[in-house]
Amino acid sequence: MNSVIFKNYPEEKYKIIFNQKTGFFARVEEKDTPEIFWAKSGPELLDISITNWCDKECSFCYRNSNEDGKHITIEDYETIMLEASKNNVLQVALGGGNPNQHPDFIKLIQLTRDKYNIVPSYTTNGRGLSKEVLEATKKYCGAVAVSAYEPFDETRRAVFRLSDHNIKVNLHYVLDSQSIERAIDWLENGHPILDMCNAIIFLNYKPVGKDKDYSLLLKYSPLLKKFFDLVDNNVNSFKIGFDSCMVSGIVQNMKNINLTSLEPCDAGRFSAYISEDLKMYPCSFMMEHYEGESLREKSFMDIWNNSNSFKEIQNNLGGSRCESCMQKNNCLNGCPFLREIDLC
Repeated sequence: MNSVIFKNYPEEKYKIIFNQKTGFFARVEEKDTPEIFWAKSGPELLDISITNWCDKECSFCYRNSNEDGKHITIEDYETIMLEASKNNVLQVALGGGNPNQHPDFIKLIQLTRDKYNIVPSYTTNGRGLSKEVLEATKKYCGAVAVSAYEPFDETRRAVFRLSDHNIKVNLHYVLDSQSIERAIDWLENGHPILDMCNAIIFLNYKPVGKDKDYSLLLKYSPLLKKFFDLVDNNVNSFKIGFDSCMVSGIVQNMKNINLTSLEPCDAGRFSAYISEDLKMYPCSFMMEHYEGESLREKSFMDIWNNSNSFKEIQNNLGGSRCESCMQKNNCLNGCPFLREIDLC
């Protein structure tokens, strides 16, 4: 099977290239054509919660996942995959809950890759990485992310098990006004976990979930400038990445960044989120703020093209909220619905 996918969208005057093996992805506009704002043909990435079950029950979990959480059925998952395969989707990011503890996890990732030719990846808390799950992950998945949780014992074991199976693993680190101090220490001095990872990905803290704490907002840290300076002049061998919620801080604080490599918020433009009960949103963090559109009641593309929540997010990202800022085109007005997380 050819691992490189080319798609051409002549009406919108751009093409995409995606290498399923390496993860390389690029949108290429036709000459003298502005960068495409959103994919009318459907999202390139779906973020799917396949379960809200988790036995870790962290107090800060934005999904409030616990042992009463429900699993998506194989039938419902295939409903999503059928629509995804017809409508532009190249990759799915499986989450939860802890997705690899879904009782049919191996079947789900096998279906995704073999039947629908879509690349699955997932984020794990580190539990449930059985030999069978690791072997299936290596065979079917593009990459795996491990969430970093103190005291990092489970994190370390999970990263070791994945890397020992030659599975590309990234470390997801939530950056807030308190955890930034440890992040700076790791940037300055390194850490054994990072030696086993492909990259560390810093995620901007969002005040959602039952224990949301606005005092943890990253913008309140006096160490923010130091953090970005260290990233800007990275002297360590490990790679560093960010979620798109960090873009407003990156463009304001970093000088050595190639702006063409930045991806501002793509919610409702190139990506969407679907919950385990088949409700579709532009972004997973919107569940407290918007009512999801049910795939049991509306079609996938009807929601993508016509839902009020998707249109509102697109309008916020393409609007004039930050008209006077020179970086507006690089961060698209910051977060389209959680203005308080912006770092500018």
